[in-house]
Amino acid sequence: MLNKYRTQLYSAGGVVVVLVILVLANFVLGAFKQRIDLTDGGIYTLSEGTRVVIAKLESPVKIRFYFSQSDAGVPLALKAFGRRVEDLLGEFRQASGGKIIVEKFDPQPDSDAEDSAALDGVEAQVTGAGDRFYLGLSVSQIDQKFALPALTLDRERLLEYDLTRAIGRTATAKKPVIGVMTPLPAFGSGGNPMMGMPAQAPWVFISELRRDYNVKHVDPNAERIDDDIGVLLVIHPRGITEQAQYAIDQFVLRGGRLIAMLDAYAYFDQMPGMGRAQGGSASSLDRLLKAWGVGYDATKVVTDMKFGSGAGPRAMPTLLSLSGAALNADDVTTSRLGFLLVPFSGAFSGTPADGIRQTELIKSSTFSRLSDSSAAMTQGDAAAKDFAPSGKEYPLAIRLTGRFKTAFPEGRPASPEKAGAKGDKQGDGKAAAAARPHLVAAKDENAVVLVGDTDFINDAAAVSIQEVFGQRIVVPQNGNLAFAQALVEQVAGDTSLISLRTRATATRPFTVIREMEARAQQRYLGKIKELEDSLAQAQQKLGALQKQKTPGQTAILSAAQQAELESFRAKAVQTRRELKEVRKELRADSEALEFWTKVANIAALPILISLVGLVLGFARRRKVVAQ
Repeated sequence: MLNKYRTQLYSAGGVVVVLVILVLANFVLGAFKQRIDLTDGGIYTLSEGTRVVIAKLESPVKIRFYFSQSDAGVPLALKAFGRRVEDLLGEFRQASGGKIIVEKFDPQPDSDAEDSAALDGVEAQVTGAGDRFYLGLSVSQIDQKFALPALTLDRERLLEYDLTRAIGRTATAKKPVIGVMTPLPAFGSGGNPMMGMPAQAPWVFISELRRDYNVKHVDPNAERIDDDIGVLLVIHPRGITEQAQYAIDQFVLRGGRLIAMLDAYAYFDQMPGMGRAQGGSASSLDRLLKAWGVGYDATKVVTDMKFGSGAGPRAMPTLLSLSGAALNADDVTTSRLGFLLVPFSGAFSGTPADGIRQTELIKSSTFSRLSDSSAAMTQGDAAAKDFAPSGKEYPLAIRLTGRFKTAFPEGRPASPEKAGAKGDKQGDGKAAAAARPHLVAAKDENAVVLVGDTDFINDAAAVSIQEVFGQRIVVPQNGNLAFAQALVEQVAGDTSLISLRTRATATRPFTVIREMEARAQQRYLGKIKELEDSLAQAQQKLGALQKQKTPGQTAILSAAQQAELESFRAKAVQTRRELKEVRKELRADSEALEFWTKVANIAALPILISLVGLVLGFARRRKVVAQ
């Protein structure tokens, strides 16, 4: 009896000790706030680029999160998404070590929280049932503020990037300076009435850039890029000089970001000719591309029968409508574009030089080849007549990252002799350029984006402009403008933004069920095809029998026709019955799989814990009996 009480006492004491250990362990581990992310894709793990941006914060950043969590009209999917946003904000706060402060609000109609949301630039969203709700946030630091007015499910993969970008923007005291080097009238023109050339407004792309950045026009023949320019856009550098390429080379080596849009057939480069404007000019940065290990044949355009526009005699295989597999789904600049309209694009080739990595942003299909740019306007059957695909995917837009080396190891190229007599201002510019030290290699990693087309950002290809009651209304026609803006936005921010990828989502589709549905759909379509073929055969037989009759008997069914018609009806009934069986089997199989999957997910852990408890209980009982 004494041993029995002693055993019970030890058992009770052991339970108390275990509880104390668990409480202390939870307290200690909670202080360190270490967690293990076991989710597929690491949806609760911040990328290294985000951590670098957060580590650079010099003053606290306040994030005001507006989420109508208590509103019954908000769909469950959006409520779950809102909780995931809140969890991600918690990760940002934890990684910042107190530099990021998160405040949560639950706006209700006519409440102070709703007024605060309006002041912070967070907009109300509307459900399918017409209910208003809030799901957005505002990021502020000192006197800088940036809002994400409406967070949506379709942009969940970019949520971390959007948050990191917003934090980076509030940490920047002034707008970044963007330089645009182009011979095209991107900034508009006053026109020339004498030559019948009307005035042109700036491209929508330039106007949009001016909203967020300080935009400067850079002379296409510049021998030096101003120090205050952080990002340089080179758009269709036709006829670019060695001196201008050298200026770009040195700009990249000293840490400037470059986006170069080249072209093998610039359709919208309207050059006045003898009687009418002519397009189709080409451009390249041959000296720089060679040093980076990149090839670009400015005499070839991509012909793609899969992504070409139009059909039949009006097909245009060189006017590419790119979507799906053509766009890099893991890159923040291309993951949510929908589709791009890219006219007469060139392609990149080669292997990047040592120390440089390449990321494909846009590519053609394997059912494509390179064609002479002189035949870029060839349409329809003429282009497809002798078409033989190469079986290769051609990169149409790429990003190069790494430590770049100069394309001019011999130093600054000599200026043309005639350039010295253009005035003191140019002479002063040359003197300032010559005074700069020649850089041989970059000290830090940098990024260069190369796009094989320039027409895609022209207003005629990217937007529709309408005049409504005297107001200029701009409507995007595709993802062209969004792609160009995303490129600038990415390279104009913190360097770490370039390395950010899209995140995994918490939504996990039943892939096995989707495959089952696809197979069943194939069977279903096969049965329908069988029924249609049977109907066609029956109609042919009935028509043949009908021709054998005399003119006065055409309205009367013969015995053979009646038998053929009855046979067809019987076969149609049998086929419809088989179609019902296919649908029934699909529902039964998919519902069973979903049921057992849910059972496994919900009950697996409790069952496992119960089994472990039973095993330990039996083992302990045997030990007591043995004593």
